[in-house]
Amino acid sequence: MIDFGFDKLALIGAVALIVIGPEKLPRVARTVGTLLGKAQRYVADVKAEVNRSIELEELQKMKSQFEDAARDVHQSVHKEIHDAAGEVRSAYDALPAVGQPFLPDEPPPAYRPPKKNWRVKRGATPQWFKQRAGVRTHAQSGAARVARFRPRRSGA
Repeated sequence: MIDFGFDKLALIGAVALIVIGPEKLPRVARTVGTLLGKAQRYVADVKAEVNRSIELEELQKMKSQFEDAARDVHQSVHKEIHDAAGEVRSAYDALPAVGQPFLPDEPPPAYRPPKKNWRVKRGATPQWFKQRAGVRTHAQSGAARVARFRPRRSGA
């Protein structure tokens, strides 16, 4: 960067005062200041963009290294499982044949969740909650309900 001392700035200011004149000097100084500010912002944006691109390249390198390591682990685990399955199969083949084979070739049937039972679900609700919510817990016939809510006679 260009190094300006106080003496050089004073000399530039004196020359500008003589050449431009005292009337136009403030406007020119303002314009030069805004242009310098824009130039500094532009340089800062370029630096930030370069830094972002460098970080992105580093992240991509790390990603590729991680993917390679994961691929190597996957291959080694798959190889070990294959070797272990071969050893189990050879040990099984060495056993005497009796009845059904120990390792079936068919996969087990798929899991089916149990059917929901609304009685169990209803029984899990606490009694105090049922009473508060107004859920009928006892079945009554129509005649019993009428007799229950019939107004009582007084005096008989």
